[in-house]
Amino acid sequence: MKKWMDLMKQIIKFGVVGVFSTLLDYGLMIFFKEICSLHYLLASTLSYSISLVFNYVASMKYVFQSKEDVSRWKEFFAFTILCLIGMGINQFVLWLIVESVSMDYRISKIFATMVVMVWNFVTRKLFLEKK
Repeated sequence: MKKWMDLMKQIIKFGVVGVFSTLLDYGLMIFFKEICSLHYLLASTLSYSISLVFNYVASMKYVFQSKEDVSRWKEFFAFTILCLIGMGINQFVLWLIVESVSMDYRISKIFATMVVMVWNFVTRKLFLEKK
């Protein structure tokens, strides 16, 4: 029961960090697309990359316990690799929905974010957290 409660607390913390990271990603994407006139996929790539740094710091401080035998640089490198895969998933889902369903990029981003959220939690839990 304690493991279940600890996992639920962790999922809630992950959700809170995710909400802030998503707001940063989403807001910057719209800024880059609407104000800077960048293509929606480039805007999404830039915003995702910036939110990745925030998400790393917040996740490793509030959500996951770092492995003690891994340097922070190695940890950040692993986090970045997982996030880059997540960004690939994000971009693919975003492109697929925008181009095949003709849905607005802002709405499509919400669906892409939900898919990547699952990827992020599972992979961080498996590869970054102290066991």
